[in-house]
Amino acid sequence: MSEGRTILLGAIAGITILFGLPLGRIQRPMPALRQFLNAVAIGILVFLIWDVFTHAWEPIDVALINLHNDRGGLGPVLGYGALFLAGMGVGLISLAYCERVIAARRARTKTATATVGAAGLTRLSRLSVSQQLSLMIAVGIGLHNFGEGLAIGTSAGRGEISLATVLVIGFALHNGTEGFGIVAPLANDENRSSWAFLFTMGTIGGAPTFVGTIVGRRFTSDALSVVFLTLAAGSILYVVIQLVGIAHKAGRPQGLVWGVFTGLALGFVTDMIVTVGGA
Repeated sequence: MSEGRTILLGAIAGITILFGLPLGRIQRPMPALRQFLNAVAIGILVFLIWDVFTHAWEPIDVALINLHNDRGGLGPVLGYGALFLAGMGVGLISLAYCERVIAARRARTKTATATVGAAGLTRLSRLSVSQQLSLMIAVGIGLHNFGEGLAIGTSAGRGEISLATVLVIGFALHNGTEGFGIVAPLANDENRSSWAFLFTMGTIGGAPTFVGTIVGRRFTSDALSVVFLTLAAGSILYVVIQLVGIAHKAGRPQGLVWGVFTGLALGFVTDMIVTVGGA
């Protein structure tokens, strides 16, 4: 498959994340609906954590099997294991410290003496708490989608056109649910987010699929996949912790469990299409 067609497939797989974004324009939904949307996002993200960790663990599993069968040494196990733990730790812990810095900056009185290096944090501190959660979800999903793009590009580069096509169809459906997961926390906001904000979140979450396809088309690296996938898993796990806290405060356990179930079902059903292709 030509590089141009491969890049087009990556763009198609990534752009569908935009389909779920209009839900972020819902203004002041009923409390029950708000909690349900939050719970669906939790379900989708929990599925993504499982999915990401499963794929990130594969190189380690292969290295362990080779070590057990005397076909490989301890080096690959330690190397991939270190990347796995480092990526997960950075993805999880860095967001906690980042949020702490942003919260502290928001609490301060705004001044005109902000340095260029702090300008980004200043802009982030102007976002609502729900918008910050949305941004964190978009970042985590973007890292995850980079790994999906690597899979598409690698399959196309090897001439496995049918597999690449099925992957695109599956990931396209999959990314549609991820777009919903990104904007679900915005239902807690008093004011509607702008279309520009929603489009930015969609770009952060979806564009890495396109970039990953280009990278995967030219070369493959298990180590690179492990790093990006575990970074994604760690960051998504942090967001899930935050969303669970919001859901706990809202009460209504029945709505919570039904929403989580719906999100999990959406994740697994769309993933079935990818599995059918033998990925």
